[in-house]
Parts: sequence; structure tokens; C-alpha cells
Amino acid sequence: MRLLVIHGPNLQLLGKRQPAIYGTADLATINRDLKQLAMKHNVILTTVQSNHEGQMVDLIGSARGRYDALLINPAAYTHTSIAIRDAIEASGLLTVEVHLSNIFAREAFRQHSLIAPVCRGQVSGFGALSYRLGLEALVALWTQPAPTPATASTTPRASRKQMRTRRRRS
Repeated sequence: MRLLVIHGPNLQLLGKRQPAIYGTADLATINRDLKQLAMKHNVILTTVQSNHEGQMVDLIGSARGRYDALLINPAAYTHTSIAIRDAIEASGLLTVEVHLSNIFAREAFRQHSLIAPVCRGQVSGFGALSYRLGLEALVALWTQPAPTPATASTTPRASRKQMRTRRRRS
């Protein structure tokens, strides 16, 4: 598995910036921990930090065929970037969004993610552990077969008709 990790804006300040919210681990420590965990799972890991939305979009856009999955902390772009959202969706990459803080326990403007709907899942509120949990989730999802969705469109017509008849009788 080849995994791209993108750290968004201001995350180069981790360990110094608002440690009560973001914790005391700096970005180098988080990356070192991720690399150790990746080695344990035979994952090839690339980490990048960018403060620039366009650069993040370019990284995601060029990831298809080079990476199998994406672990992303879009930081402030979580709440504002349709471009990053669209890039993730277009990439087709298995993606997990992570946040150090619990975005749902913060200011109202931080409680909505434009990114989450195009991700397989989101991990937030566990500090630096959020990244490790996100990586573990991606590895687990990558190694298990994809579930087949049970939707009405895959149900045979006779079965749907039978279901409607049963509901009328109830």
C-alpha cells in the first residue's frame, strides 16, 4: 500500500501553537510515529505539509496511480475548500480525514466539514493519536474486501413487489 499524508495550513506550528487545543507533539514527531507505524504494516509512506490550497489540490490531483490511499488533515481548509473536496472526490483514493482537535466541540464555523462527505471516514479529537488511528483505519480498509452495497436498485423487481405487498398487508 502506498499512502500519501497531507498536513494542511499552520500544522508546521504544532507543538508551539495553542498546545491546549492541538497538543504538544510537533509535526516531526507525528511524521516519525506515522513512519514507524507504516513500516510495521509494510506501507510506503509519503508526508507533505502545505499552507497553500492550490498546492494541496495539485498533490491530490497527481496522486491517482501513484498512491493507493490518502490521509489528510485539511486544517482550516476543512471548512472552506470546495477545491480540495473536489480533488479528493476526483482522485478516487481511499481517504480518511483527521483532526487533532474535536471539530464538533469547537466554534460553530469549525463544526462543518466540506471534506468529510468524500472521505471514507473522519477521526478527530484524539490529538496526535488521530493520525495513527486514521492510518490504522486505512490499512484495515485496504486489506479487507470492499463491501457490496445493498441498495433498492440491486434488489430484483419481484422482491420489491413482494415487499410492497407485505407492507400493505401489515
